[in-house]
Amino acid sequence: MPNPVVPDYITVHLGPPDSNARNVTVPFADYIKNVASSEVYPTWPENALRANIYAQISLALNRVYSEFYRSRGYDFDITSSTSYDQAYYDGRTIFQNISELVDELFNDYITKGNQIQPLFAQYCSGTTVTCNGLSQWGTVTLANQGRTPYQILQNYYGNDINIVRNAPVKNVVESYPGVLLRLGSVGEDVRTIQRQLNRISTNYPLIPKIPNVNGIFDATTQASVRTFQQVFGLAVDGIVGKATWYKIKQIFNAVKRISELYSEGITLSEVQRQFSKVIKQGDRGIEVSTIQYYLAFISAFDDSIPQISIDGIFGPATRSAVTAFQQEYGLSQDGIVGRATWNKLQDVYNSIIRDLPDVYNVYPGYFLTTGTRGNAVRELQNMLRTIARNDGSIPLIEADGIYGNRTRDAVSAFQRTAGLPVNGAVGPITWNAIMERYNEYR
Repeated sequence: MPNPVVPDYITVHLGPPDSNARNVTVPFADYIKNVASSEVYPTWPENALRANIYAQISLALNRVYSEFYRSRGYDFDITSSTSYDQAYYDGRTIFQNISELVDELFNDYITKGNQIQPLFAQYCSGTTVTCNGLSQWGTVTLANQGRTPYQILQNYYGNDINIVRNAPVKNVVESYPGVLLRLGSVGEDVRTIQRQLNRISTNYPLIPKIPNVNGIFDATTQASVRTFQQVFGLAVDGIVGKATWYKIKQIFNAVKRISELYSEGITLSEVQRQFSKVIKQGDRGIEVSTIQYYLAFISAFDDSIPQISIDGIFGPATRSAVTAFQQEYGLSQDGIVGRATWNKLQDVYNSIIRDLPDVYNVYPGYFLTTGTRGNAVRELQNMLRTIARNDGSIPLIEADGIYGNRTRDAVSAFQRTAGLPVNGAVGPITWNAIMERYNEYR
């Protein structure tokens, strides 16, 4: 789950969630101007207006950040129904002083304690309707007493609130990665579902916890996904597609109470990444090596991609190869490997190996990890057996085509001898290193 940003645009459903009303997509700042002009009076003291605008921004951002409606299958971010969300009247007149305040404040929002998500800053009129959050008319009284906007907000939301100022503004894309996550998948998206499933299992103990939250979709992750799907009435296949992804997010948000005033919340440590969001020139490490492996393989079949070395350093040559790949496959040519380029690299690699005749020792295009079965595992085991006969530090295993604990331990032992990250799973770099060592001994 990413850190919060302010969206360029927000899509509003002009009625209750299940109504046939139309949707409108408007700039986020314009949306807040409309809400503020619809819900408070421009003649109120400025500090009261500021406090209300902070609350309105935070509530709207909470809906966007949690994908509250989109995780339920809707195609909008928020509704115009005050029974659910905020008052929005399409095409209404905007008050000048409110417009100026929103231009100043639209990318500021409220958080609470050490939580990072925008606070679900519940509020109501305080006269015809009362609630546990901010009283809109009450803010007028407090402002007339000389309270600052922050002090007014503290009065309703507690002394431990923070105001995040000048948050980044950018296009917000859906959190679903756009590819199926299954046995052998790897990356931050896998790590996200592992964390979320573990938290959900606290409330739903039938769902087994995943012992290694490492971004590798192994047998324990598959078992947790399958049980989750069974518990929540989804097709039980152990694969995280869009429906399962958003059901996991919906239940995670529910048990964490993200869209409630008093929330368990999300902390910074829960969104810190193990895998980089984008890989670019100047980066180094195993992720760069993996990108180079795919590019080097693809370049052998596509002359438009320059050949490069697999050295783990994202230098000018790698950037040129990435840009050439992006041009060849219709992607934005920025020389940076983000989600779209990474997915396309894997798609192209997999399409090439599918069209190849049966060739021994070709990386199968997915991580081999505990629970994986088949010919690729057997090939891996045969290579490890040859290495083990020449290197006593590698345990000798059976070539049964089943990636169990003994295979995992043999892979881990090899990774130690090769100076690779020890995770007991075989991605392209470990596969390539095993193949090279095997070729030395056979």
